[in-house]
Amino acid sequence: METIKEFLKPELIWFLIGIVLLVAEFVMPGLIVAFFGLGACIVAVICFFADISLNAQLIIFIVASVLSLLLLRKWLKGIFLGHTSSKQNLKEDISEFTGQKVVVKEKIVPNIGGKVEFHGTNWHAQADEEIEAGTVVEIIGKDNLTLKVKSI
Repeated sequence: METIKEFLKPELIWFLIGIVLLVAEFVMPGLIVAFFGLGACIVAVICFFADISLNAQLIIFIVASVLSLLLLRKWLKGIFLGHTSSKQNLKEDISEFTGQKVVVKEKIVPNIGGKVEFHGTNWHAQADEEIEAGTVVEIIGKDNLTLKVKSI
């Protein structure tokens, strides 16, 4: 009977709930459940050092979970998910590309494309006109990994 009372301590119950929620995050997408697991672990630590009522525990759980969700989700999501190619990276300086002169490595055909060399790397390129290999062209834009070029 004494062993059951040891397992019914609030700090242990909150800690187990927190661990279950943190593990559940691996199964569920979205990076949301982990913050409720973090909130439960915070309540477990507070219960370990102080004897507080169930109402206070629930309030601390809700406040800690929601605050951590609001303050940390965007930052952690960026770390775990990395760069998303469908969104424009506002930190990328497009002016690094535009106006630069490059050499056509493979003939550029409208609607098919070709290749140009920029900073020692071959890039896919598109143009509105046919451009022969060896021609120097100017970059007028960039779409993901494809450079938009025009004849000089």
